Amino acid sequence: MAQEKKEIRTEIIIKASTAAVWSVLTDNENYENWNPFIVKSEHKIELGKRIKNTLKNGDKTMTFKPRIKEFEPNKFFGWVGHLFIPGIFDGHHTFELKEISENETVLIQGESFRGIFSGIILKSIKADTEIGFNAMNEALKKEAEKD
Repeated sequence: MAQEKKEIRTEIIIKASTAAVWSVLTDNENYENWNPFIVKSEHKIELGKRIKNTLKNGDKTMTFKPRIKEFEPNKFFGWVGHLFIPGIFDGHHTFELKEISENETVLIQGESFRGIFSGIILKSIKADTEIGFNAMNEALKKEAEKD
C-alpha cells in the first residue's frame, strides 16, 4: 500500500521579475504589512540563521523559530522547523522562484513533514495550511505586482 505523501505544494504565476518577487519574499520583517499567513517574521533571512515566525493557520496563531537551511539568491530558500523538539513534527518549508520571462515568475511554496506525529498532525492542519499558503501566494503576487 502506497504511503500518502506528507507534503503540501502550491504555486502561482506572478507578473513581476524574479528579482522583484525575491525582494518582497525575503523582506520578511515587512510581512506583517501584507502577509495573511505569516503575520509576523523577525530576524533577517540568511543561511544558517534562525528566524521567528508568527503564523495564522485557520483560527489558530502559533510562533515557531525555524533555521534557514538553504539559500540561493533570486532562486530558492528553505527552513526547517520543529514542534517542541526535533522528531515529533518537523517541517521543511521551501520557496522556489522560476523565471518564465523577464517580467513573469512562478513561485512554488511547499512544505514536507516528518516525525512521529507527522501523519496525525498533518491530517488536522493540512486544509487550513494549504489555504494559508495560497493566501500568502496571492498576497505576495499583489505586493510584487504593485510596482
